[in-house]
Amino acid sequence: MPLLEVTQTRHLSASIRLTDTTATQVDQYAAFIRASADDVVEQALAYVFSKDRDFQEFLKSPEAQRITPTLRVRRASANEAAEPSVKKPIPAASSASQTPAVVAGSRA
Repeated sequence: MPLLEVTQTRHLSASIRLTDTTATQVDQYAAFIRASADDVVEQALAYVFSKDRDFQEFLKSPEAQRITPTLRVRRASANEAAEPSVKKPIPAASSASQTPAVVAGSRA
């Protein structure tokens, strides 16, 4: 049995705007579950998407393929794109460099 499990996951960096209250709660929830703020946002969205039956039906429609992207995605550098993701323990706290009003997704 291998000691490491390599997961081929492509991560993007994107900027989102949150209210101060929501940003604080993301950080508080991250501390509560001992994860990063990025992990909280990623898992919360995955949970909502999987539970919303109307959204699941929408994804099957042709309209879902014709959306206009509104998420501000930052292009990865050559180094970031070449590095494979490895499953690792979740950090104990979120990054201190995050501002409470803007949370940026990052490669975890």
